[in-house]
Amino acid sequence: MNHPILGQTALAYSPVIDRNRTVIATRLTVMPLTQGSAPDASALLAALAETWPEGGQQLWLNVLSENLLQDLLQAEVPAHIFIEVPAFMALDSANSAALLTLHDRRNTLLLKGRPLQELPREILPCFKHAIIDYTDDRRIQQGNPNLPSTAPEGTVRSISHVQAGITSIEEMELSFRKGALAVLGWPIDNVIDQSSKPADQPALQVIVQLIDQLHRGEDIDDLENTLKRDPPLAFKLMRYINSPAFGLSVEISSFRHAIMILGYQRLKRWLALLLATASKDPNMRPVMFAAVRRGLLMEELAKISGDDEMRNELFICGVFSLLDRMFRQPFSELLKTIPVPERVYQALADQSGPYEPYFELVQAIEAGIIYDIKEVADKLLLTFPDLNGAILKAMSNAAQLD
Repeated sequence: MNHPILGQTALAYSPVIDRNRTVIATRLTVMPLTQGSAPDASALLAALAETWPEGGQQLWLNVLSENLLQDLLQAEVPAHIFIEVPAFMALDSANSAALLTLHDRRNTLLLKGRPLQELPREILPCFKHAIIDYTDDRRIQQGNPNLPSTAPEGTVRSISHVQAGITSIEEMELSFRKGALAVLGWPIDNVIDQSSKPADQPALQVIVQLIDQLHRGEDIDDLENTLKRDPPLAFKLMRYINSPAFGLSVEISSFRHAIMILGYQRLKRWLALLLATASKDPNMRPVMFAAVRRGLLMEELAKISGDDEMRNELFICGVFSLLDRMFRQPFSELLKTIPVPERVYQALADQSGPYEPYFELVQAIEAGIIYDIKEVADKLLLTFPDLNGAILKAMSNAAQLD
């Protein structure tokens, strides 16, 4: 992606998850690399348009530069891009004309934070949702007198709210009970610790065996015989290969033909996705989404090197990165039954080897900590244009899987 703005900013992402545990949007945080710089809003929108075209999933823009955000409020923003406006900017009368213009164009604005005073009556309808931190929400404070009291109630009570700052499954459930439309992010470790439904490993034996056979390059006859042992899995494969996404002119009716059409690498990728989405616990859906998103991002990062083997292995690395907690087994035990390449084993089981820094980078991006992103990117000799281009492509690919 040849957009200069990708070298002027750092990007981070977070899912927006509703009460059904469905990812309804992606929040993209944009952070200037140089303090006080003012990247161009039209350049940012052009970069987003290349990987996030209109008609796709909602994209919430959280811009951590007042100058860039001011510029963005004056731009023609596509309808599927929601803009977060900090409460202090919403209260500033200098921004009223821009907010009203965007509202008239049917753009969606999100109020970020609790305002220190009531919004003007004509400005309040401009905002569809308010993003309120868990510790700053009076709905929550009513049950916890130790939390500080802040800001007027009327503004955020009159529009639906999205909860930020969730750190546990208890906080998430309380937020939904108190009326939250959605939450920003997901307490992955806490959800896994409290999940009452670990992934059903015995039901996944055929998937694991097929991954092993593909890893060892066994004949199609052997793969076909294994696949026939699991009719539901075979049905999923035939439905997948005959889906409109493949655009095949004839229907594939045999397992052998399906395997030949897919090829070993694509079949292994499909099986890895199935394995990473095995849990039936609703609270695990965002966790599984996070694992798949990690795989897609790590794959895009590997494309920069042009190494196909590395690209395939990093995809597996990311997709498998939460399996130890989903199956409640350490990787040293789990990977005895799920074969992976040596470099993948090192990263997952030993937190070592050449792929470990990629995990550090993905975790820094998920956390949105710019200093950590810079540090690990430097360690991997990644430039920000390449890194941000990979993030945008991976996020777009993930949205298409939802």
